[in-house]
Amino acid sequence: MSFTAAASGLVVFLLSVQVIQGQSGWGVTYTSTEICAVTGSTVVMSCSYRYPSSRTYYVERTFWFTKEKDGEPVDLRSDSQYAGRVQYSDSNNFCTLRIRDVRESDSADYKFSIITTHPGGSFTGSPGVTLSVTDLQVQVSRSGNWVHLKCHSSCVLRDGRYLWYKNGQKIQSETSSSYYYSYYYYSVNFNAPDDYSCAVRGNENRRSPSVYGPKLPSVSVSPSAEIEEGRSVTLSCSSDANPAANYTWYKENGNLKPLSEDPQLVFSSLRSSDSGQYQCTVYNKLGMKTSKSISIDVKYGPKLPSVSVSPSAEIEEGSSVTLSCSSDANPAANYTWYKEDEDSPKESGQNFTITDFRSEHSGNYCCVAQNSRGRRDSTLQLTVGAGNSRITMTIIRSTLVVLLLIYVILLNLWTRKKKALSSTTEAHDPVEIELDSCPEYENVSDTAAQTEDTEEQEDLV
Repeated sequence: MSFTAAASGLVVFLLSVQVIQGQSGWGVTYTSTEICAVTGSTVVMSCSYRYPSSRTYYVERTFWFTKEKDGEPVDLRSDSQYAGRVQYSDSNNFCTLRIRDVRESDSADYKFSIITTHPGGSFTGSPGVTLSVTDLQVQVSRSGNWVHLKCHSSCVLRDGRYLWYKNGQKIQSETSSSYYYSYYYYSVNFNAPDDYSCAVRGNENRRSPSVYGPKLPSVSVSPSAEIEEGRSVTLSCSSDANPAANYTWYKENGNLKPLSEDPQLVFSSLRSSDSGQYQCTVYNKLGMKTSKSISIDVKYGPKLPSVSVSPSAEIEEGSSVTLSCSSDANPAANYTWYKEDEDSPKESGQNFTITDFRSEHSGNYCCVAQNSRGRRDSTLQLTVGAGNSRITMTIIRSTLVVLLLIYVILLNLWTRKKKALSSTTEAHDPVEIELDSCPEYENVSDTAAQTEDTEEQEDLV
């Protein structure tokens, strides 16, 4: 298949072996039976015809058609689809059909029909001319940072020259069917994407559809009303791009593993952990863009409250004690403290402080966490008495120390007394021995008596 160009615009036809359709003196010869044209071009179909010659018969009418109505062919000039775009030429048995600004909807089989005054004098050349209209397309391929654009059509343009456009402006130096350029892929995320298109010289007004990187994606959540735990929610992402963009969903501050590679991210049953910020990244061979964040705020009732007491050591009577309660909930829970067997709340808030703890404060304390989604409670037991035990232990220890001291003192007194008794007994025993059986001790006694008399006398003198 090949094309030629005329001054009036791009005129496209296929050069092929002539085809003659005819019978019994009737016939139509088409210059070509297949034509491929680019959208917006001008197509010319030509033929020659013959019919039984006679001085009494002549041609009443000739026309081209693609459709039939009630078994009769419909003249293209009366078909609204071709209004203002078709032109016939018929001279000396030579016929021409010219169609301007062809469209893809013009693709069809075109036939030439002859109507004469001869009885049964009509003839149609079949199968006719097959017209295929195709649009120019820019094909995109990529290797590293290099992008290859190719102006493509299923029709082959003989000796054709191409025009390239960037953001609507002609690139003067380019006349090839291919165009190359390079850029850093991720930089497109911060700049407006460029768009590229091509056309065939002589038909500049019929450019190919532009190709371009993704534009800033728009994201939405459905349903848009308040989101509850356990419900189904869909996040949607869309971006204008050609070629069509690919999609990837991520959660901010999460791992880099994609959550979905579809335009939609579906949560069939929401959990509280699904709350957070989400982003959609779109990309094709010409660029990449990341959407603004979209938030999911999952509403749920309080989880089982966690309760604690401070100080956590043994509670002494008269000391200050603080009970604390916390529960994961959205919206935030309200807290109320109750004491077992008492209807009235003791305190409202996460913390409940007893400044002077007494025995009557002992018992079970219940923390109730509640929001618009539900309520949960937990119980904590407090017991006074640990302080009295300390006092008792102190008294016992002191008593033991006193008793031990008394025992030591008594033992010491007893030991001294025993020693004293022992000394007294030893002093009297020699006298008894002296008197009864030990003569030695008599001399000693006499000597002592004498000594005492001598001393008395000295005193007198």
